[in-house]
Amino acid sequence: MTNYFDKLETRSADERATQQSAALMEQLACATSADGNYLDASGVAGIDDLVKLPVLRKSELVKWQAEKPPFGGINTSNVAHIFQSPGPIYEPGGITHDWWRIGRFLHALGIGKGDIVQNCFGYHLTPAGSIFENGARAVGATVLPAGTGQTELQVRAAKDVGSTAYAGTPDYLKVILDKADEIGTTLNITKAAVGGGALFPSLRAEYADRGILCLQNYATADVGNVAYESQAQEGMIVDEGIILEVVTPGTGIPVEPGEVGEVIVTSLNPDYPLIRFATGDLSAVMTGTSPCGRTNMRIKGWMGRADQTTKIKGMFVRPEQVADLVASHEGIARARVVASREDEKDVLTVQIETTANDAAGFETVIQSTLKMKGTIELVDLGALPRDGLVIEDQRSYD
Repeated sequence: MTNYFDKLETRSADERATQQSAALMEQLACATSADGNYLDASGVAGIDDLVKLPVLRKSELVKWQAEKPPFGGINTSNVAHIFQSPGPIYEPGGITHDWWRIGRFLHALGIGKGDIVQNCFGYHLTPAGSIFENGARAVGATVLPAGTGQTELQVRAAKDVGSTAYAGTPDYLKVILDKADEIGTTLNITKAAVGGGALFPSLRAEYADRGILCLQNYATADVGNVAYESQAQEGMIVDEGIILEVVTPGTGIPVEPGEVGEVIVTSLNPDYPLIRFATGDLSAVMTGTSPCGRTNMRIKGWMGRADQTTKIKGMFVRPEQVADLVASHEGIARARVVASREDEKDVLTVQIETTANDAAGFETVIQSTLKMKGTIELVDLGALPRDGLVIEDQRSYD
């Protein structure tokens, strides 16, 4: 097995930017449906202009799909499957070589020809099972389509066919291994590709003690593989088939490297051209490149959800409203809404990074954007944490 899945993984930054800019322009052309573009990309000439385009949110996709089933009028091709995710949202799936780009992750883990992958991701309506099966085929591995549940049968099958690798959620492998120990069966699994849940360090260490290398990836049903760990285990390397941005939640404005924000993905798969798709997940860009030699951007992995919508005084406050607040007043550099409780009543506090010293000057814009009054705290520039929160709920629900 070679060190890298393909030459794309070791491109220089300039090569990647040039080639992805060209791919982006092709992708924007692919985004044309019979009714025209689902976005106006007339001012885009490459990656640097991507920020000019609107963010596509899942709520919009649900609406589009209700109006124009099944894919909302987005121009798709080579569709072999239609999957359903909560919303509901319908996603196309292909069966051509590494359509979901999971092969890159499995290769980094060391899975390839001669391996038998016990695929314990679900196959019912949702795409995870098919996503990992497609990736296993891309690296030449054999697949045992085990799905979820029936643990004793899972152990028997793993023993009988000689499974060498596991694909599934992080914790279900432990269930299988513990059942194997209980019935006195020795399994040959030495590699685990996990996703769809948190891989806690203690669980990874337990697998390592059993002789199993466990790495995780971050993927979505909409865009496939987003980022993945290599054996260096220093952050997650962004997949070569996407353009990833990290933005302030509720906006399309990129944050500085190292700051936490919402993950926005532009897929370069021409079969399903999603442009600036908001995953709803939080992460942060890491500086430098991986010691494994892969040169693409790294992120810290999944760090929570970006949808911080909170009900205060009986009214919902959304990240988009906080973004509108910042955009509506030139004196506001950043803002954070804090919900607290005092004398059995909700308290709204708006913290504002500014050089101004008169809080009263912000009262009107706060009331017009948030639709309620609140306490205003003026703080110095740079004082608010760069943790991705624009709405902080400090109330106790115990």
